[in-house]
Amino acid sequence: MKSRINLTIDETLLDKVKHYASLKQRSVSDLVESYFRSVIETSDAKKNSFVDLIDDLPKANLPEEIDLKKQYAAENAEKYGF
Repeated sequence: MKSRINLTIDETLLDKVKHYASLKQRSVSDLVESYFRSVIETSDAKKNSFVDLIDDLPKANLPEEIDLKKQYAAENAEKYGF
């Protein structure tokens, strides 16, 4: 269902918007609706921050008894002759 809304817009800007809408063969209402949809979708997408994406990655299936720091140091000692 569509609803009506009143907007207050600078007259010069409104003339430009109407001209743009006519060039694109769209209504001003359609342009405004599309803009609001894009703003909402963009803000929803930003909720998934980089940290959230990292947290959603599958966890490595490593045994708990492995000390990764010691293993890294041992591998580098062999590789670089420490």
